[in-house]
Formats: sequence, structure tokens, C-alpha cells
Amino acid sequence: MLFGRKKKNPIKINDKGVVEWKYTTCGYCSTGCSIEVGLDAQGRAVASRGVADADVNRGKLCLKGIFEHELFESAGRGRVPLMRDKPWQEFREVSWDEALDRTASEIQRIQGTYGRDAFAIVSTGQIMTEEFYTLGKLARGVIGTNNYDGNTTLCMSSAVSGYKRSFGSDGPPGCYEDFEHTECLMAIGSNLPEQHPVIFWRLKQAMEKRKFPFIVVDPRVTMLAQMADIHLPVQPGTDVVLLNSMAHVILSEGLEDRAYIDAHTTGYDEFKALIERYDPEYASRICGIDADTIRNVARIYARAGKAMTIWTMGINQSTHGSDGVVAINNLNLITGNIGKPGGTSLSITGQCNAMGTREWSSCSGLPGYRLLEREEDRKTIADFWGIDEEFLPKKRGLFQTDIFPAIETGQIKGMWIIATNPMTSMTNTARIRKILENLEFLVVQDAYEDVETNQYSHVYLPASIWAEKKGCFTNTERRVNLINNVVPPYADSKPDLWIFNQMAKRFEQGRKMNFPETPEAVFEELRQLSKGRMLDYSGMTYEKIERNRGLQWPCTEGEEKGSQRLYTDGVFQHPDGKAKLIPLPFEDNNERPDEEYPFWLNTGRVVEHFHTRTRTGKLGNLNKFSPTPYMEMNPDAARELGIEHGSYARLTSRRGDAVVMVQLTHRVPPNMVFIPFHFHDCVNRLTLGLLDPHSRQPAFKQSAVRIEPVADQKAAAVRNRAARTY
Repeated sequence: MLFGRKKKNPIKINDKGVVEWKYTTCGYCSTGCSIEVGLDAQGRAVASRGVADADVNRGKLCLKGIFEHELFESAGRGRVPLMRDKPWQEFREVSWDEALDRTASEIQRIQGTYGRDAFAIVSTGQIMTEEFYTLGKLARGVIGTNNYDGNTTLCMSSAVSGYKRSFGSDGPPGCYEDFEHTECLMAIGSNLPEQHPVIFWRLKQAMEKRKFPFIVVDPRVTMLAQMADIHLPVQPGTDVVLLNSMAHVILSEGLEDRAYIDAHTTGYDEFKALIERYDPEYASRICGIDADTIRNVARIYARAGKAMTIWTMGINQSTHGSDGVVAINNLNLITGNIGKPGGTSLSITGQCNAMGTREWSSCSGLPGYRLLEREEDRKTIADFWGIDEEFLPKKRGLFQTDIFPAIETGQIKGMWIIATNPMTSMTNTARIRKILENLEFLVVQDAYEDVETNQYSHVYLPASIWAEKKGCFTNTERRVNLINNVVPPYADSKPDLWIFNQMAKRFEQGRKMNFPETPEAVFEELRQLSKGRMLDYSGMTYEKIERNRGLQWPCTEGEEKGSQRLYTDGVFQHPDGKAKLIPLPFEDNNERPDEEYPFWLNTGRVVEHFHTRTRTGKLGNLNKFSPTPYMEMNPDAARELGIEHGSYARLTSRRGDAVVMVQLTHRVPPNMVFIPFHFHDCVNRLTLGLLDPHSRQPAFKQSAVRIEPVADQKAAAVRNRAARTY
């Protein structure tokens, strides 16, 4: 008799008729998986598979990557440019010249009437690095607006700010291989199994081979928290208090790395004076973690030979997000855990090329981590671009989260939105809707014409997606990888690089400048501008990148491989070469639950979807597994309110309301609910989004709501289905 696997039918994979596999890089999250797309005899994309010899994913793909080839012909793709006089009118199809001419004319009219900064540009983290660089050249060197930013302000701005404050520069210092060396890992506000499944697989592999203490800090019992040795269900928005208290224990018990502190940091005395106030008993009353548990975790972390911390939006999306990142860096600096295998502060980035925009888009500065505030940097870029140095602003303009209020007050009259969807992604949807109605001119550039923000546009420019073009992405561990052009652009959509170059030709200054037309030629400019800097690309070529399945910067000229880690020599990017220990007083300025709004509202991701579902909501194999907005609610809290599992409930905040399906679970405490943020017309109708003072990133995860059962369940179900339909 046969038992077990011998009795089962073997797994069969349908033959999809693939005749050619083309190498590229996944276009969803920041993991940076190498992927191959299979083409059939007619040149259609019919399959996706992981690349076995790529170090990042080692042949693995998550659910989104497996079905990524379906994006090329997904519903709602933009075919041709569209135009109308007023947003409430019907679009009419126009030529590219007509759409670009009108856009350029409106930019010039608005700037001529109200000033250069009256026109704003809001970009993304999802186009190629070469396209980011070209857009930055256009925005800074031609159009000349200082109100130019990316949607990475919504996800990674706090990490950027925290790295700059602590180390003197942006740039995650660690890598995925650190999982294989660490002796203690702490994950804060990061649910890897749903956010970054392949990074989670790398972590799980490391833990199976070599057991080490694993600590998860999260208000919710996430999938990651369920496998932790210690789970700390911290009160929302109080991570800084917990981290300050851990530092207090480490210093008071003499567990710090005194030699590293003395050699490589400044500000110790001021930091120690602040930390003395955060004894575990005091901290416990604020962050909700038992004092002895704080001591235990601090000792485990400090006594590990190599300890690392990873984090995602749970830290970043807070009024204390930047301080939270600095507090993580403080903890690693006082324990000597920066720049060595297994010892690092590693932010897990959100979008596929959020790192590319941080490095090269000129949103927060100038290309290659140069500063607008530094005269030498302005002169270098002005000379390279062939423009007057005085044309460049001397400091950064408004962040994305400040650009929208500036429309409200009349400072900004026109806007260009590129591959982002603020109607779904920004907090307080009702306010954003009214703000967009105030614009004199809005141009939306996106691969999908049915993106919600396009409801308010005057011109729509259909862009090509992902592997319909060529260029590079940079992933979480600073690995630059290649996207090859797998299939031609859909219908009459165009690569973003082509659109930016065509727009530049419509301005007198743009016609005088050099705008390379091929991605390879743009990449050559990146190599030149990065040479000798921390993010050195000079040793990279497209051929070498593909051969190595990605190269990590810095990769200097003549090197075959890049560098896995930063600051291995203990030299940082502040002028004195030292990192800063920064005291972080805690001010509780969040919206908190009260008698009228008694529940915390927490938000986050599910594995099937990406961001605003502009893409994943169109793919049946993803959408069917998570088709509807829902909330996780504690059964005890639901019982008191008469709410049943699978029913619909109404959530109300001070901004608006939303109706969602209820999933009862003990993953959330009785005073909290959790809603995935992917569904338009849902969670961001409720969120407040107070801003971090350093990063200007919104606090998506600290809002207060009240909950009530819905009387007409049938009507709620109909409304819910309509909300998820494209």
C-alpha cells in the first residue's frame, strides 16, 4: 500500500506555450525580486517565474509576482491621451502633441500669472531611476518649481529623515544577508509575511538554520508577531518611549559599547541626560509594556554579539516617525550595531523604486544625495546640466503633504500627478476631493485611465507600465537591478522617459539642455554624477547588472561586485565623520480614543494587494482572495455593540464614515480595529493624518473612531460590492 506523497498525483503546471523567457525585475514592492516573463509564439506575456540564481529571491516569487505578467493587458489601461476643458465634462481623445502642448501652455500660463512655485509636481516610487532623474532635471532645471515631491513622503519620508539626522545621509546601511549573521532581531511595525513575503522567506530560512531571539513590536498580533519569541503590543504612537527606555536600561546597566560610542558618535552627554528620565516604570505607563519586559528585551538586544532592527510603516507613519527611526539608530549606535554583518538599522522600503526617487529624482534635493542648501552641490548640478546656478532654489520646497493644503489656500494653482493616486492614498479623502476641485489645471500621468484621481484632471497622459520599458530599480538593500523591455507599450501609451523628454522640448530652457533619449544614455549621467560619492554607480553597466542579478551601491569603477553594507569603517556622512546620538523627548500629540470615539483605527497591507489596488484590483487571481474592504475587530468589543462576524458595520471619525465587513479576531485588542488601506472610498475617509514635524509624513495609524452595526445589511453589501468594482 502507498502512503503520503507517493499516493498523490504529481503537481502539474499547465503548458502556456512559452517560447521565450525575458529577464526583468518585479515592479511591486521594494524587495527587488528578479523575475522572468514568458512570451508565447505571438509575443504575448503568458507566465512569470522567479530567477533561481538571483540572490534576492533565489527563484521565489510572492502571489503578486506570480501573476505580474497579467498586468500588460489588465482592465482600465490608458490607450490614448485624453483632454477636456472642465473635470465634469466628457474626455475627448487627442494626439500626444495636442495633450503635451496644452499641458506645457498651462504650466507656463500659471507660472507667468502666479509665479514659478504656483505649479506643483507630485511623483511616485514606481517608475525607473532613469525616469526619476529626467523628471528631476525637468522639474528643477526647466519648469523650475520648488513645489515638487514624491508619494514616498507617505511611506518612507520618516526613514529618510531619521537616517539623515543620525548618519548625515539617507541610505539603508544593511542588507538581507544580515539575517544570516544576526544574533538578535527586533521588528517594529513590520508585518513581513504580508508586506514583503520574499524578505520574510529569507528571514525564516535564516531562523530555521540558526536560532536567535526574535522580538516583534506591534499593537496587533500580526502573522509575524505570532512567530516571535517576544511580542510587545505597544500602545500606538509610543515607539519612541519604548526605545528610549531600552536605551535607559542599556546605559544604566553598563551594557553599551563604550569604545564604539567614543570613537564614532557625538552628543552622548545630552542623549544620556534625556534617557535618564525614561526608566521602565515611567515608560510602562505610556507605552503599555511591562517594566520587567522592557528590561528583559533591552538586555537581550544589548548582550547579543550582533543585533539588528527592521521596520516598515508602523514606525514611519506616525507623528513621531522620524524620531522613531532616530531612536532605532540610537539603540544600534550605543550597542555598536552599525556597519557589521548582522548588526544594522534596516528600513524595509515600500515601493519598488522608492530608493530610486530618494537617490536621483531631486525631490528633496539634487541628484546623488546632493543638497539644495549647499552651494557647492547647486553649482555642480547647474554646470552639469548647463543652466544658471541661480535658477535652482536654495532650499527644499513643500512636501507632498504640504502641497495639497497649499492648493486649499490658493498658493498652488496647477499640478502634475505622476503614477500616484492621492484620492485613495492621502488621509482625509473628503478634504482631498475638495482640494483637487480647486485646481485651475490638473494633468494626470498614469498607466490606468480609471485611476480615481483622474476624475479631477483636465489632461490625461497614458504611460507605459513596468516592463513595457527599460531601466533600473533600487531595492531595500541598495541593489540596483535591471528591467528589460518585455513587450511593446500598450496601445498608444508611452514610456515616462519619452513623456518627460517631450515636455522638456516645449520649454525654451529645455531645448537648450541635453535630455538623453535612451535609458542607457541617462544611466551614463548617473554614473558620472555618482562617481566618488557614497552612492557610487560608476562601476555599474546594464550588462554587469543583469549578469550579477543586481549590484549594490556603492559599486566603484573597476569593481565586479558592489558593497553589501555602509559605514563598515565607522565613518559617517556628517562633516565630522561621526554619527549623532540625538535626545528624543516624547510629546503625545496623536488623536486618541475618547468617550465619543472609543476605538483606535489601525491600517496596513494584505498580501494580495498593492497600495491603492490600481493594478492588483484588476487581476482576478489576486482580487478574488481579498475582494472587499473589511475590518478586524475583537469579538469581546463586537459582542458589546451587537456586531456579528461577517456582518457590516459603520465606522465614524471626525472626518467621515465608512461601511466595511467585520472579521472577528483576537489579533486586535478590544480598543482597536484594523482595516487594510488598499480600498478607495474606505479607510482614508476616516484617517486624520497629523504630520511628523521632521519628515512631514502622515500618521495613518493613529486615529479614533466609533463603531455601530448597520441596520440595512443588504444595502451595505450592495454598496460594498460597488466600492470594490473597477
